[in-house]
Amino acid sequence: MFGEEIRYAREQMGWTQEEMGKLLHLDRTVISRTESGKRKPSIEEVEEIGRLLNADDLLMRLYGRVDWDAEVEHPDWFQERAELEAVSVGLRVYQDSLIHGLLQCWQYAHALFANGAAVLSPEQIEERIRARLSRQSRFLVPDGPLLLVILDESAIRTAVGGPSVMRSQMEHLLRVAQLPNVIIHVAPFSNRRTFVKTAMVLLELPDGERWVYSESLDRGHLSDASDTVARHQRRYDQLRAECLSEADSLRLIADALEGYRDDEQRARRSRLAEEQLQRGRRRGLHRGGPRIPRPRSGA
Repeated sequence: MFGEEIRYAREQMGWTQEEMGKLLHLDRTVISRTESGKRKPSIEEVEEIGRLLNADDLLMRLYGRVDWDAEVEHPDWFQERAELEAVSVGLRVYQDSLIHGLLQCWQYAHALFANGAAVLSPEQIEERIRARLSRQSRFLVPDGPLLLVILDESAIRTAVGGPSVMRSQMEHLLRVAQLPNVIIHVAPFSNRRTFVKTAMVLLELPDGERWVYSESLDRGHLSDASDTVARHQRRYDQLRAECLSEADSLRLIADALEGYRDDEQRARRSRLAEEQLQRGRRRGLHRGGPRIPRPRSGA
């Protein structure tokens, strides 16, 4: 309701979001998110908007009634998070068990969707892979926003899709880690005091606003409550202090890559040996089959 009143007053003045943003020295996306109820403006900003739109009394009354610190839990939680991600200037990520979506290669994403709990058609799998990889386009470029990712060592060691898929994924991690805006740390199994129970993302927006996102089994949790964001930021900083350095993290990933290469070669040799065994068994069955006597001439 608060955002809708701002939108109505702006349209009454005949201004676009971009025009109003210029008057307030704010980006258009800030105005858009304020009007859609996805952003909490500061009280100073509300006072300035109210004076500009001749609606200061109404907006100040509404501002005082809104529960701005309520945690957002929507059925469309991922869309909400994706919208914030699309305008963010920096992401700080912690991911356990699996490689984070912004760092997944095609083969890894395909293995996840193909072997997931939901039964998907090939077309649905391709659609979901395209949607996931399209989110990477802002970040996996040299001038992209900051992408700081802490991967639990379990994400490196959990073999998704087999050794060949993991080899491709480790190669992808080493490649994108060369980008100046991408930083990857590994939180090792040993020598840790800080444990985070769930994956999380800390998002920083162009206006300095910060959000935290985490997931439970069947939904996402998105919050801009200052105490919630501060609590998660503190845990994130504690965990990062216990991580391997960036160089040591990449060495661990490179070692994992070599291990998956060895596993892939062993699996290939095992398949070849099994195929040879099966061919030998088939030949043995053929030689040991029932003999059919031939008629003899001159009997």
